[in-house]
Amino acid sequence: MMDNTAGRVLLQRDGPLAWVTLSHPGRLNAITVGMWRELRDVFTRIAADDDVRCVIVRGEGGNFAAGADIREFPVERADAAGVQRYHREVLAPALQAVAQCPPPVLAQIEGVCVGGGLEIACQCDLRIAGQSARFGVPINRLGFPMAPDEMRGLLALAGRAATLAILLEGRVFGAAEARELGLLTRVVADAEVAAQVLRSAERIGQGAPLAARINKRLSARLMQGGALTEAEYQDYFSYADSQDHKEGVRAFLAGVDPHFSGD
Repeated sequence: MMDNTAGRVLLQRDGPLAWVTLSHPGRLNAITVGMWRELRDVFTRIAADDDVRCVIVRGEGGNFAAGADIREFPVERADAAGVQRYHREVLAPALQAVAQCPPPVLAQIEGVCVGGGLEIACQCDLRIAGQSARFGVPINRLGFPMAPDEMRGLLALAGRAATLAILLEGRVFGAAEARELGLLTRVVADAEVAAQVLRSAERIGQGAPLAARINKRLSARLMQGGALTEAEYQDYFSYADSQDHKEGVRAFLAGVDPHFSGD
């Protein structure tokens, strides 16, 4: 096990809810190579657990994450081969694991959310931030551009014009502007962030988990463009004979709350 001071990605379960916490004390949760790998492993474990209905990603100690840990760069990104290995074999698989997690993923954003922290948040499905949260990707001052697999999430939310503005200017900006750019789902009072994220997770958990997972898969596929295959249509319509669908209709007609099993 790694020493806590070196950074960890912690996984906790509370029934159908999973909590993923970025923890790097004294470093604003700056993300080390070890943490990127732990993030990939944690989300791989979550993906294999059909009982998880929602995931909340948060940072420890009042900040989401202050990007990658630059102190590692002289060793981990010392030459062209190291740069490629770092971005393609370390960061990209971690972000992909977050993006491809079957149940919905919420980002609980407090304090600093820049660089790699913003890249993680962009791969979540909903992003709820406090009014004083700060965003940006100031890597132009580090002399390198954003890697392709890291830029995808930012482009999907903000579009090309806003993505270029964020990267070219390298500004750190507030939550209101982040919301205007499409980076956030909601902005709430700082003291309400945790409660609002939990309430959102509860709303998701009260819905049919099978439908939520299909919505995630289908929306990602439709964003790729092109005609759906017959297999993809059948994947969508697979809900038709599910117990959740029957339960939803039964409960609606009976005027009672549904109880979904995920089957």
